[in-house]
Amino acid sequence: MVIIGIDPGLHLTGYGVLESNGRAARILEAGVIKTAGLKNFDGKLNEIFLQFGEIIRQFAPDYIAVEELFSHYSHPRTAIIMGHARGIIFLQAAKNQVPIVSYASTRIKKSLTGNGRASKSQVQKMVRSTFKLKEQFYSADTADALAVALCHHNALLGASAASAKGRRKSR
Repeated sequence: MVIIGIDPGLHLTGYGVLESNGRAARILEAGVIKTAGLKNFDGKLNEIFLQFGEIIRQFAPDYIAVEELFSHYSHPRTAIIMGHARGIIFLQAAKNQVPIVSYASTRIKKSLTGNGRASKSQVQKMVRSTFKLKEQFYSADTADALAVALCHHNALLGASAASAKGRRKSR
């Protein structure tokens, strides 16, 4: 099974592609979609749309996982801008008929570290440890995208374990 995790942003959109095989997961590819060179808003959104579409076509994912939109009252403009980038991700998922799931940042952190209030550096350290990566991430956006993909992998493991447990009880 292939899971693409996405950390949407207007200038940098992080992505992480995992192959999940039972309990094991491995990184197929991770990186960022860059739009910093583009000046206009619609051009940036179009670039995210086009590049993410290519990633979907290349890896044919079974799921796409994104972090839920978080809005702080002192920065509502940021939430609105992020909503546009996130909408592009949802549009590509729908266009390609790939199920998309959203996770709260606290759920992602808890899934990886056991603490829903873990710091970004703790989450990054756990992602590096899980995949036995020696180097730092090129971008925090890439690490965040891998974290959300890994969270979905863990959620699927939990669902299959609960399903198996239910089947054993019903016998």
